[in-house]
Amino acid sequence: MRITHVSALAAVLFALGTASTATAAAEPNPADSPRQAIARAYLDALVSHDASAVPFAPDATRVEVGLQTGYSGPQLTADLENGLQYRVIQGIRDLTMSESGDTVTTHYLLDTGVAGIRLTTVEITETFVIPVDSIHTIEATITPVL
Repeated sequence: MRITHVSALAAVLFALGTASTATAAAEPNPADSPRQAIARAYLDALVSHDASAVPFAPDATRVEVGLQTGYSGPQLTADLENGLQYRVIQGIRDLTMSESGDTVTTHYLLDTGVAGIRLTTVEITETFVIPVDSIHTIEATITPVL
């Protein structure tokens, strides 16, 4: 059974028929390594809903808070571009990245909301396994910011 998730906020946004007022996610950084640039492209796609610059391996997977939410590169691309769960994302800030071997770890704050009104901020750590030039796995932990 395939597990998909749609946040309550995404459902509200869909029902209202409004588009999010996204801010820039992660501006390109010339100091990024090639793997960091790939992770940054993914983060940008979270906000822009344009996954054309995100290279996924065909069998890429994503696990969010212990639940598998991504099953293939094409599905992850489609979710970034059309998934209701991403429409509530308004922006990413306070991004830090580190790299060890073929793994890039990102840590950032993600703001969500509806119709330009911020509703919540969560703290996210995502670990990307990027062996060569495409994302093979993503593991995400999400913590509410109080």
